[in-house]
Amino acid sequence: MTEDRPVQLEVRDGVAHLTLNRPEQSNALNAALLAALLQDVRSLQGDPSVRAVLLSGAGKTFCGGGDVREFASKGEDLPAHLVVLTEQLGEIAKGLVHLDAPVIAAVRGAATGGGGLGLACAADIVVAGESARFMLGATRVGMAPDAGLTFTLPRLIGLRAALDLALTNPMLGAHEARELGLVGRVVPDEEVHDHALTLATALASGPAASQAETKRLLWAGAGAAFDAVLDDEAATVSRLSGTADSREGLAAVIERRPAVYGRDEVAP
Repeated sequence: MTEDRPVQLEVRDGVAHLTLNRPEQSNALNAALLAALLQDVRSLQGDPSVRAVLLSGAGKTFCGGGDVREFASKGEDLPAHLVVLTEQLGEIAKGLVHLDAPVIAAVRGAATGGGGLGLACAADIVVAGESARFMLGATRVGMAPDAGLTFTLPRLIGLRAALDLALTNPMLGAHEARELGLVGRVVPDEEVHDHALTLATALASGPAASQAETKRLLWAGAGAAFDAVLDDEAATVSRLSGTADSREGLAAVIERRPAVYGRDEVAP
């Protein structure tokens, strides 16, 4: 990990610390940051040492959206430039959703645009500080939502609320975002990182296969037919029941002791 890289990645004690690292530019997404972030997200999938991911922004801001200065510098080449960037951002959001490991976003300051709000919506759990502010903002600049927001946002808060946010672009405070379902937890700013890290560390010591399958079922179930969800749930529970983690969890309940989970693969 190098200090001048636009994204920092370090794995410690099963937690991948994934940090947007352009604090002087509010961690705005430019070509270099997106390329690095996509590379890092792809490197996490299938890495047995990664059991949880903590996504954050360096400095006081999570992510202020796209780098408008870079966009303006492209002139007539902007459409071609944005084709590449939006495809990368979409792959990043999809990668976070599809990671086996739970993703916890620690948000302070602005989480705006496809970059900020989109990345937060692609996380599994969001811990927000009192200073957190959320806005979509695409239609304010004649654009449309990206980062998979047309998939994630209606599923998180409902279609009617998503349309309202996308078309009117209000700036939501942390507690407003929690009431809508964008945020799971709100804590004082100075506690955001520690709270998110404690949560990530606890998840990293949990039953990996069980958490991965639960995450997959919930994301997939958001857009699936009810009958298909029931079939998938039944098959998944059956597979998980044959794992060492499942046997350990049941034994711990019976013996009234904390469970001790290890890296476990789903039984074939």
